[in-house]
Amino acid sequence: MLSWSLHRQSSEGEGGSDSGMSTTLDMLPPPAPQKKIKIALALGGGAARGWAHIGVLRALDEAKVEIGMIAGTSIGALVGGCYLAGKLDELESFARSLTMRRIASLLDLTIGGSGLFGGMRLTKRMQEHLEGLNVEDLDRPFVAVAAEVNTGHEVWIANGSLITALRASYALPGIFEPVRSNHRTLVDGALVNPVPVSVCRAYEQPLVVAVNLNYDLYGRSAVVRHNASLSAQEVQKQEEAPYARLGMTGVMVQAFNIIQDRIARARLAGDPPDISLQPRLSYIGLSEFHRAGEAIERGYEEARARLPEIKRMQEVYATHP
Repeated sequence: MLSWSLHRQSSEGEGGSDSGMSTTLDMLPPPAPQKKIKIALALGGGAARGWAHIGVLRALDEAKVEIGMIAGTSIGALVGGCYLAGKLDELESFARSLTMRRIASLLDLTIGGSGLFGGMRLTKRMQEHLEGLNVEDLDRPFVAVAAEVNTGHEVWIANGSLITALRASYALPGIFEPVRSNHRTLVDGALVNPVPVSVCRAYEQPLVVAVNLNYDLYGRSAVVRHNASLSAQEVQKQEEAPYARLGMTGVMVQAFNIIQDRIARARLAGDPPDISLQPRLSYIGLSEFHRAGEAIERGYEEARARLPEIKRMQEVYATHP
């Protein structure tokens, strides 16, 4: 205490400490602007629920959260690719314009093929906006995840035709015809990597944000004990109870999404993202593409709610790279 007192008296005797302090502060350089870490987005598959990705991207853009790269599976690849190509407005307009009748008009039924629908009418719509554009032409890294039917390989498409990459990534087996590309037969990437966090990690992205569209759909009970024999009363109740048949397409889509959910849980447990966005979409059916407005709103709300967490993580990574 004594030494501090003497030092203070000496400073005051020399004209006061305030003037010396202000001079010192004036000489200091201005603080450097805080470095912002860009995020990498892993956009998962989820059929019609995938329109929620549009809402997520809108919220991130509004908050000026910079995106360094996008890896997408299935409809996540479609939305992510269109976003990086500067065509998100056109895609959102198309999604919001869909009705049940218009969806039916876009599906070209095939007979004797490898899928119920050829997908060429959808391809023609994409060609109106993406024709001639390659993945490497985009201003940021983009990877569309597909699966190779003959080998089971996980295929990362980071070069070549953007339209081909998107088509391959959302070619749902049994629904859309597989895509032939460079001697490979490619189908929906959700078979192997439903939420492609691992792709972002492979590109050495420090901060990975995943969008999981199927979080609240399955897993209510991992294992259920079941009795295959019924009493006479239970048989009567079962016959009287209404039963909604899914149809062939419905069964295929539902089975595919159960597989996708199980794979996603396993892969995300082994390689979790830094932040996982999980829009509430359980009430939107997998084939209800005409409900784009609702899905987009849910995605927007989820991203807005998690913005403080995303920005905090950006600060952490900027301080401790």
